[in-house]
Parts: sequence; structure tokens; C-alpha cells
Amino acid sequence: MDRLQAMEVFTKVVEMNSFSRAAEALEMTPASATTIIKRLEAHLSVRLMHRTTRRLKLTPEGADYYERCARVLAEIEEGENAIVGFGKGPRGKLRVDMPASLGKLIVVPQIAGFRALYPDIDLMIGFSDRRVDLIQDGVDCAIRVGPLQDSTLIARNLGWLDVVTAASPVYLERHGVPRSLADLDGHSAVHYFSGRTGRTLDLNFVDEKEATEVKMRGNLAFNDAEAYVMAGVDGAGIVQPPRYMAHAHLLSGALVEILPGLRPRSKSVSAVYPHAKHLAPKVRVFVEWVAELFKQCPLLTGQGDMTQCLRDKPTTTETPTQGSLRVDRTVDLVL
Repeated sequence: MDRLQAMEVFTKVVEMNSFSRAAEALEMTPASATTIIKRLEAHLSVRLMHRTTRRLKLTPEGADYYERCARVLAEIEEGENAIVGFGKGPRGKLRVDMPASLGKLIVVPQIAGFRALYPDIDLMIGFSDRRVDLIQDGVDCAIRVGPLQDSTLIARNLGWLDVVTAASPVYLERHGVPRSLADLDGHSAVHYFSGRTGRTLDLNFVDEKEATEVKMRGNLAFNDAEAYVMAGVDGAGIVQPPRYMAHAHLLSGALVEILPGLRPRSKSVSAVYPHAKHLAPKVRVFVEWVAELFKQCPLLTGQGDMTQCLRDKPTTTETPTQGSLRVDRTVDLVL
């Protein structure tokens, strides 16, 4: 048995969640891929995955072995690139997942700069509120907002999102401007709910470093960030979006910030990736690039405007002629 080939087949099957798609990518028959995995399991004397007609699921041993295989293959790829690439830089398919609003407003407008710097990377960007399983879904890196729950992932903090409490002038004229938390009893909120858990999020405020959650009435809720903000613009109630999403509406007067002395908690933004992939050059350069992008965007922390986020593009004049870009979108979006 060719152990390196077996490792390549196994990781490809896991990342594509399909024997047939993995076999096609590796230019072999599905029967050959199946035989290689069976021989690998016999060699290891352990079951690596459970197979059903609809999907594959790794066993605990299979998940551990996948991370080890992916780490070995990443090191081989990095070594080959260093020797054969002659300074051409990172290459290969890079699949990342991120919240739609953050991706469309902050990342995608700058993505041409990343592609100019790394033309040999085939970039796939997915927009989703769903907490993707990075290993099972074949995702190299994900950008997540809020507390992280999966301790098996490597995480790098990219910064913080400033959040603003706002309402439309029409709504405030109709219901009055709240001056304190007690005044919120007479107001309605547009609610945001998680597409993953279905849980509705309460409004939150920080007063002298003490956080307070406020349950407000309201009969309208969204799990789409853009719809949530637009409902606030249309006068449906008080909203608490990230400042970068509300910025243009605040400038135009379509939204008015309220309770500025009781600002909501900021939200952390992190890049997460499996242990096995932290050595891959394509992942490393993307994380470094997006970290610098967020650092140069003071709008995320409420200390600048959109033009500052878009001003500092790479000065390279190189035109990407090799890599490719694909953007995937799912129904659920996240703030």
C-alpha cells in the first residue's frame, strides 16, 4: 500500500465529503478510492469513517487521523513550494467562510488586492450564518463574530466590532427619544435571531463597565443582517447593528444613534482554522492579510468612516492571471 497516496485519498474524501467527488478530483475511479480507504483502515486496524447513502461521518479516530494527515500533507506542500516554486508564493485552493455582511462590505471590496498579491491561490468565499464544521465541510479558514465555542480550533483575534443602538427619525418622532434604559419600556425593537439556534438576541448596553441585557417588546425578527438594518430604517423599531453596517444610514440621517452613553458590547472577530492547517502557507497569508485589512478599517471600531476602510489598497500593479475566485452564498446571514 502506498501510504502517502492513502493519506491523500483519505483527506480528499473527508474534505469533499464524497468518495466520487474525491476520486474525480484525484483522477481515479470511485472503486479505487474505496479500495484504498478499506486497505488503509485494515492497515491501521481501526474504522476511520461511517458511510451512509447521504453522507460520511468521521469516527473520533478518523478525525484525529485526518488532522495528522492534513498536517503532514501541508508540510509536504509547503516544502515542495519552497523548492519548486522559486519564490512564486502560496498556491492551491483556499476555501474560507465568513458572515455575509462583513464579507460584502469589508472583505470583498478589497479582495482584488489579495488576488493581486497571491494570484496562484484559487479563492472560494462562502457566506453563511451556519457554524460550519471546518473538517467535514472542507473549509480552510472561517471568520467568526462573537464568542468561540469550539476549543479544537486554532483562533486568532482580528479585532472588535463596534455596535450602535439606532432608530429612524420617523420612529423617534412617533414614540419619542429614549434618554435612559427605563425609557425603553415604552418602545419596540426589531429582533435578530440566530439562524443556527433560533434564539432571539436581547438588546444589550454597557453602563460604567457593567453589562445589562434588556428584553424589549417587538413582533418582527430577522436572521438576515441587511433585512434587520433596513427594518430599522423603515421605522419598525430600535435596532442594534454593527456600526459599519449602520454607518451610511447614520450619515444620511436615515438612522439616528440613541443612548450614545450606553453603548452595546463590542463583538470580537476571529479567524479560526483546524490545527492541521495552521502551517499551510495559503491559510497563513490570508489570515495575515485579513488581519491587516481589519486593522486599517477604523469603521469597525467606530473611529472612522467607510472611505478609511477602502483607502489603503496594496500598491502592487500586478494583475492576477492565474488564481480564481468563487463566492458561495447560503440563505442564512449573520450580523
